[in-house]
Amino acid sequence: MTAPPTALLGRLAASGRLQYAGRTTVLNLAVRQALAAELQPGGAAHPWTGWTFSAGRGSREQPAVRLAEPVVVAEVAVDVPLDAADRWRHPVRMVRVRSDPAPDDAPLFGKE
Repeated sequence: MTAPPTALLGRLAASGRLQYAGRTTVLNLAVRQALAAELQPGGAAHPWTGWTFSAGRGSREQPAVRLAEPVVVAEVAVDVPLDAADRWRHPVRMVRVRSDPAPDDAPLFGKE
C-alpha cells in the first residue's frame, strides 16, 4: 500500500453496499504518493473480501489485490458508459485524492 500502481474504485450504492465501480489506469507518481498516504489496510469485514479481480478484458491474469478501508475520496475522469454489471466500461484516470469531502458526501453510484 506504499506505492499502489493502480486502484480499484468503489462507490456506495443506494442499498448501502460498496459497489465495485472500476479500475484506474496506471497512477502518476503524485497521485500514487497522495493515495498511499491516505490508505488504511482493510480488515476481514471488508465487503470485497474473497472477491477475485481480472487484470483486464479478456485476461485470465489475476492481479495481486490489497483491500483498503473505503474511506478515501478521489476525483476521477471517466467515460460514462457502464457494462452489464454497472461498472465503468473503460479504465478511470484518477486526477487527485480529495481530503475536503467525506465518503458520504459523494453521490450514490448511479445517481450522478
